[in-house]
Amino acid sequence: MDRRMHLAALAAFAAAVLPARRVEALGRIMEEQQPQYGLIGQIIAQPGQRAALAAILTEGTEKMPGNFAYLVGEDAANPDALWVVEIWADEEAHAASLALPQVKAAIAKGRSLIAEFGTRAEFKPVANAAA
Repeated sequence: MDRRMHLAALAAFAAAVLPARRVEALGRIMEEQQPQYGLIGQIIAQPGQRAALAAILTEGTEKMPGNFAYLVGEDAANPDALWVVEIWADEEAHAASLALPQVKAAIAKGRSLIAEFGTRAEFKPVANAAA
């Protein structure tokens, strides 16, 4: 998947899961703060555990320094799969988040609910698909 496809997926995902005001705010962040690192990843939950895993993944995510967006959504085709889209100031901010107490707690709590990891891609966010 190339960068344009990633951005299109991010825009579609954001529009589907965020209220319009949050989509507008994300657009302003993209233009004004120019984040340098993004991730899109699929997580496959143990059968029947997708909702529980989604709840764990979103606990405490509003307080991660350098994070501009952390979106968790349900895969439309796989009843056990989630997609996580992350926008960060840079790769270092993402790496540092893994040491945060709430992130460590979420990883420990959610680990047993994860069956496997699917597709994962890193990308550089851009202001719009035409850029």
